[in-house]
Amino acid sequence: MTATLHVLRVFVDPAGEHGNRLGVFLDGSSIPEAGRQAVAAELGFSETVFVDDARTGRIRIFTPGLELPFAGHPSVGSSWLLAEVGMPVDALRVPAGVVPTWSEGDQRWVRARPEWVFPITVVELLTASQVEALDGPPPGETSWYPWAWEDRASGSIRSRYFAPEVAIAEDEATGAAAVVITARLGRALEIRQGRGSRLSTRLGPDGTVDLGGRVVLDEIRPYG
Repeated sequence: MTATLHVLRVFVDPAGEHGNRLGVFLDGSSIPEAGRQAVAAELGFSETVFVDDARTGRIRIFTPGLELPFAGHPSVGSSWLLAEVGMPVDALRVPAGVVPTWSEGDQRWVRARPEWVFPITVVELLTASQVEALDGPPPGETSWYPWAWEDRASGSIRSRYFAPEVAIAEDEATGAAAVVITARLGRALEIRQGRGSRLSTRLGPDGTVDLGGRVVLDEIRPYG
């Protein structure tokens, strides 16, 4: 088995720093379905994407521990990469449903439904400094998203995400959680997560949420 791995960082800041690393196999069909979970675990990214059909945007998303029906930074990153290599799509097709996608300036956007997201405990803290001081989730919390306002008027928040349930000690930038909190607060947000990743959101039509961010390509390498 030989495949080509693209390594991206999704939701980088305006200077191209930070972001959540993502592995993408554009030739995902070269890796048998039975072996994909092991590949994702070996790579160790919070998510790895296997593109099964670039023409229709059909993808599968795996954490090191399990497959997800939808996830935010894999969707944004995959749609950006398909456009970058000359195979743009208007929508991705994930197990959860159809995910419209488009570009605005230097950001790539997707539209998703909050009910697609795996269970996340969203907890508001009093200050951003409290969020930054955390060293992990409380006992028993396996999918925990603490956040606090940085500037309520502008919709700026500080957040982190701890997910031992899906074999992620701490996620650098979590698009799925951004979709959930945007739907819950009912407003557009600018989210600073992890070390300094940046996620943009706004309410979409019919109960959806639009999620956008910047993406950079770090490397292309053979795998297998």
